[in-house]
Amino acid sequence: MTTVVPAAERGATRIAERVVAKLAAQAAREALPPGGPGARPSATAVLRPARGLARIRVAVELAYPSDIGAQCGAVRRRIVSRVRELADLEASEVAVDVERLHTAESGGTGAAGARRVR
Repeated sequence: MTTVVPAAERGATRIAERVVAKLAAQAAREALPPGGPGARPSATAVLRPARGLARIRVAVELAYPSDIGAQCGAVRRRIVSRVRELADLEASEVAVDVERLHTAESGGTGAAGARRVR
């Protein structure tokens, strides 16, 4: 006979910060146009597991000219949604850092010889 243990007595699942960071980077990729310069965003996360909160910072590369604010907003919303859905954590803070802007002239490659946008 199998004994059923109530959920409150089974313990808790701990999610590592690096896992949440990977979820955030994947969510950022999902929010950006496919094949664009931001195809490889990186992310870091700091968790407060007792409260179920995550502070996330993600770095992206974007095409220029474009609506940078709208793209950052889309990344932020997607991260909040996916982290809640997949890790059951609330993203209390999501910072989106734009590390590089790519013009059509640079081809979005980020090569060292590409022209710098000021």
